[in-house]
Amino acid sequence: MISEQIRVRFAPSPTGYLHVGGLRTALYNYLFARQNNGVFILRIEDTDRSRYVEGAVENLIETLKWAGLDYDEGPGKGGEYGPYVQSQRLDIYRKYAKQLVEEKKAYYCFCTPERLEQMRQELEQKGEFAKYDRFCLNLSSSEIEQKLKSNTPYVIRMKVPDNTTIKFYDLIRKDVEISSQLIDDQVLIKSDGYPTYHLANVVDDHLMKVTHVIRGEEWLPSVPKHILLYSYFGWEIPALAHLPLLLNTDKTKLSKRQGDVAVEDYRAKGYLKEGLINFIALLGWNPGDEREIFTLEELIQEFSIERVGKSGAVFNIDKLNWINLQHIHKKTEKEMLPILKEIISRSKYKDQLFSDKYLEKVIHAMRERINYLAGILEKSPYFFEPPSSYDPNYLSKHWKSETPIWLDKLVEAFSKLENPVKNDFESALNQTAEALGVGRGKIIHAVRLAVSGVGEGPGLYDILDILGKEEVINRIQQAIKNIKIQYARE
Repeated sequence: MISEQIRVRFAPSPTGYLHVGGLRTALYNYLFARQNNGVFILRIEDTDRSRYVEGAVENLIETLKWAGLDYDEGPGKGGEYGPYVQSQRLDIYRKYAKQLVEEKKAYYCFCTPERLEQMRQELEQKGEFAKYDRFCLNLSSSEIEQKLKSNTPYVIRMKVPDNTTIKFYDLIRKDVEISSQLIDDQVLIKSDGYPTYHLANVVDDHLMKVTHVIRGEEWLPSVPKHILLYSYFGWEIPALAHLPLLLNTDKTKLSKRQGDVAVEDYRAKGYLKEGLINFIALLGWNPGDEREIFTLEELIQEFSIERVGKSGAVFNIDKLNWINLQHIHKKTEKEMLPILKEIISRSKYKDQLFSDKYLEKVIHAMRERINYLAGILEKSPYFFEPPSSYDPNYLSKHWKSETPIWLDKLVEAFSKLENPVKNDFESALNQTAEALGVGRGKIIHAVRLAVSGVGEGPGLYDILDILGKEEVINRIQQAIKNIKIQYARE
C-alpha cells in the first residue's frame, strides 16, 4: 500500500498565469483530500526551462491562497518528502534514469535534432506513426563509452516493449488499453540534463507517496508511458482520474482567443473567490440534484470523483456571472469593500480619495446591477468622476429648451438644504416641479442626465444622496453650460 493516508498533489508548471483549468485541477485535488482527511501537496514542475517564467511560482502560490486552497506540503511549507520544486531534485531523477540504463530498460540516444526531424518527416510522408527508429539502441558499449567520453550531447530514452497492450483503470474513464506500437521511446532525460515530465512525474509521485493522481484529460495519452515506468521500477501505481476538457461555448478547447482563461483576470475584475470556485467546481462535476450554489465547505462535503463526467465541460460566462451574483447577494458591503478598493487602486481613479462610507454606499446602490465588482467602475463611472459626455439618445429625448430654466430653479432649492439625505432631495425636486407646473418626471430625467451622463442606473435619489449636495449642484450647473440643446420642439 502506497500510504494509509490519502495523498494528492497539484503539480503546475510555472509558465505564467494560472489557467482556470489548473484551478479546477487544484480544487478537485483539494476537495478530495479534505473530504478524506488526506494531504494536499503543491509541487512545482519546472523542468521545462524554455517555458519558465520568472515570478510565476510566487504568483501560483498567491493565487491558490486567494482562492482558499491551502496546501499542506510544498514550497514555503516543507514536508518530509521535499524539496517540492523539481529543479531542486535533479540528482534524484538522474539516479533513477541511470538505474534504468543499467537494467537495459532505457538507453543513451546521441541523434542530432536534424536527424530526428528528417526521420519524422520521412515517416509522416509515408503516412506512418512518427516515432523514434531506435538507431541508438543498437550502438555497442564501446561506441556509447567513446561518445560519452567525448561529451557528445545525448538524451536518455525509455525502451518501450514491442507488441504489448498496456491496460489501466481510470476512476472516470474506467478501463483503458493502448498498444505499445503507438508509444514512442520516450525521452526521460533531456540533453540539458533535466528530466522530462514523464520521468520526474512518476519518480516524484512515488517518492512523495501520492495515492491518487487527479489531473487533466490532456495527460491521458501519457499514462501508458508512466505505467511502464512504474512496472520497470517495481512500484505500485496510484489511482488515476483524468478530468474532462474545458470547452468554449462552441465546443472548441477553451482558449484565450474567446475570453479570459487566467484566474488572475477574474480576480482583477472583482469576481468573488466564492463565486469562481463554485462555478469551477461544476465544470465536470455535479451533486446529483438541482443545487448550484455551494460554499467551499459544502463542496468538501459533497464532492466525489464518481460524479465527475467524461464529456467536456462548457465554460459559460453567463453561468459564472449568475453564480457570482448569488455570492454577491450573500456578502455585506463591508466585506466587498476591500475588493473594490483594490480595483480602484489599479484604475485611473487610484490617486483620488474616497471614504469607506462613500464606497460602501456605492456598492449598496450597484450590487443588484453588477456580476462582478469591477462592473461598478464600468457601469457607473459617474460615482468617481463627473460625466465628460452625455448619452445623445437620452439627451435628445429628455433635454428641452426649457430644461436649463427648470434646473436653475432646482439648484436654488437644493442650495437651501442643510445636510440633505435621499428624502430631502426628493421633496425639493417635487416642490420645484409643482411650483413650475411641470411633471416631475421631466425634471428627474434631466437631473439624471446632468449628474451621471446616462439614462440608467440606481434610483436618482440614491445617486444624489451618494454624490452629496455640493457635487450634485456643481454637476447640474456644469451640464447646463456643456450640453448643446439637441431636441425637436414639441
